[in-house]
Amino acid sequence: MASALLLASSAFAQEASKPQFKWYGFIRNYYAFDTRESSAGTEDLYYYMPKDQNIVEGKDLNGIPSFRYAALTSRLGLDVTGYEVNGVKVGAKIETDFYSGVSGVTGTATLRLRQAYVTIAKGNSSWKIGQAWHPMAADLPDIFSLESGAPFGPFSRTPQVTGDFKLGETASLTASAIWQMQYTSTGPDGASANYIKYSCTPELYIGINFKGENTLTRLGVDMVSIKPRNYNAAKTATVSDRITTFNIFAFGQQKAGDFLFKEKVTYANDGSHMNLVGGYGVSGINADGSWNYSATRNLSAWATMAYKKSKTWVPSMLVGYIKEFGTGEEIVGDFWCKNSANSVAQMFRIQPEIVYNLGKLAFGLEYMCTAVQYGKADSFKLATENLHWVANNRIQMMIKYTF
Repeated sequence: MASALLLASSAFAQEASKPQFKWYGFIRNYYAFDTRESSAGTEDLYYYMPKDQNIVEGKDLNGIPSFRYAALTSRLGLDVTGYEVNGVKVGAKIETDFYSGVSGVTGTATLRLRQAYVTIAKGNSSWKIGQAWHPMAADLPDIFSLESGAPFGPFSRTPQVTGDFKLGETASLTASAIWQMQYTSTGPDGASANYIKYSCTPELYIGINFKGENTLTRLGVDMVSIKPRNYNAAKTATVSDRITTFNIFAFGQQKAGDFLFKEKVTYANDGSHMNLVGGYGVSGINADGSWNYSATRNLSAWATMAYKKSKTWVPSMLVGYIKEFGTGEEIVGDFWCKNSANSVAQMFRIQPEIVYNLGKLAFGLEYMCTAVQYGKADSFKLATENLHWVANNRIQMMIKYTF
């Protein structure tokens, strides 16, 4: 009996640390004006790109201005830290905002899940399990706009099991098994998580990280294997169609005096599940009714510079560029894409901004010019004919109170 009491007492001592809870969040309002019709989400506050010309009787019907403002991106979160048992540190995060419930610019915003995960750490390894930023999207540019540089860089929060392993004082390895929920691959039934569901194969990521006193570098590769369909065209038999794609990226961050520089370059095959300009199509039809597929390839890049000498006035700028290379094989059947991947040759963005901080209250003003070179696509889904540039000018303001 005495031994049992001693063991129980020892176990209780090991669990003596209590979790600490910290609420956080903000009230944020965006005000945005665009000079032409554009592809955008979240009440048109999450910006992708201007729409192509729609010429009728010599007039571009997409060349009309628009304006909107809303507080639906206001956020509330809870961090749990400080709990330790048997030398294992355990934490958690849950975060929500009001994104859901809005169709176009109409509706009543409702709560939706942004992040919800637990962290487990011991020694030189740590784990993140739940809904969190995709490893290729976690490093965001220094701008306040909602899309955070998309589609010039990956943007996704997704279910995952991610492990980080220290390799020394400055290097670490990251490995993830990832699923899809809100940000999904495209296909015959539109954007859907069913393609990865029926593939029974998680998205896999592996990367290496190097952290110095004033620098941070990440290199990573991501694999996605999905089944676009389960049945043949007549729906009389099952098929084993599958497309497997790889995406690679490099990220760098440097601090030089009062300046902070960030850069990210991504080479993607499809990439639609990370809000990149991408897609895939049928490149072959086999005798057994199954299809072969080929994905678009593109190079996406962004860079930011922020001047942070003053905590009151913080100017920054983003520049982005995308170059499309079409599919690796000729498309002979259907093609599915996000963000006009079948009619874009290249695009760029210039986005200067300034934020004025008054304690926990912040005022932001930015100008965003996004220009796309559209054209008629060839059989490799690369725009090569009738090339022309279309640009949108967005002026956006932000008012944000952080608590």
